Amino acid sequence: MSKLTYAARRALKMDWKRMIQTAGMLHKKTGRSRMWLLTDMAKCAVRYNAGYMDYKIAAMYSLNDEQRRTVITRGISNSIVKRMNDKAYWHHFDDKAEFNTLFSDQVGRRWIKADSTLQEEELDAFLKDLSSVLYKPLEGSSGVGIQKFEKKDWTDLSSFLNKIRAMGPGLLEELLQQHPDMARLCPTSVNTVRIATMLGDKQEGIVYAFLRIGNGKVMDNVDQGGMAARVDLETGKLLTVAADKAGNVFDHHPMTGTPIIGFTIPYFDKAKQMCLEAMHKVPQVRFVAWDVAITPEGPRFIEGNSFPSHAVPQFAAHYPDGIGILPEFRKFIDF
Repeated sequence: MSKLTYAARRALKMDWKRMIQTAGMLHKKTGRSRMWLLTDMAKCAVRYNAGYMDYKIAAMYSLNDEQRRTVITRGISNSIVKRMNDKAYWHHFDDKAEFNTLFSDQVGRRWIKADSTLQEEELDAFLKDLSSVLYKPLEGSSGVGIQKFEKKDWTDLSSFLNKIRAMGPGLLEELLQQHPDMARLCPTSVNTVRIATMLGDKQEGIVYAFLRIGNGKVMDNVDQGGMAARVDLETGKLLTVAADKAGNVFDHHPMTGTPIIGFTIPYFDKAKQMCLEAMHKVPQVRFVAWDVAITPEGPRFIEGNSFPSHAVPQFAAHYPDGIGILPEFRKFIDF
């Protein structure tokens, strides 16, 4: 799809009200006129397949054309996924039960499918010796629909079963205990490392890694108020400040005060190796973002993403020189 065609299709589906609101917000932030910002957004849409959220999150209003060419925009991300990942095989990742079964050795936790067929005896056996569990919709992203339950919630097992059935098809999973070092960042969520692998035309390996950190909620997703910082692929240390989707930047965690830059992820080498081995299991899906929890015993998969979000890899705070992450992708594929 050409850039012009993509821009035209996006224009037909555009939330113009939100776009104008974004221009107003950026006007207050930058002092530039709304007309200049809207015109520049349109320019970036045509030249770089950028939506207004790309424009905001990547701070494209502050970049020159050379820098803008290094930003992974929505249109570019979509084209990479379309080229690299055969949609007929996405179900191995999109269906959480399938994923947990296929990657059972790397998932390393107890779980059961929770739907209308779930029986009280099965639920009782699963919950035995557990103090907390997570419910996850069978399909979905961005942490939407995920809920945490504790032992007090299933004292009336029959009522709990009815509640779970009413929530729709999903999973109940044992809640992983994260490594104490990871809990020092934020103890309310399991803070996960997102490691993106690619079976590229030029080479195969890891494209990028970011640590996602919660901010008081059960989930660490940036769509749930979490933040992220870029990881050095060699050392497992955090290279940058953390940033959230609203544009807030943190050099220390706002809840715990733990320093961000220089924080070292435990078992990072093992986490990398786990992802590098797993990327060959479904070779028809060549670009996968793996969400990895770090437990006291080592890394565990939370999930794999067949259509990785491009939001975190484009946060402006992660690229103080204005050069985005696309050069890393070009080490693997030409586009």
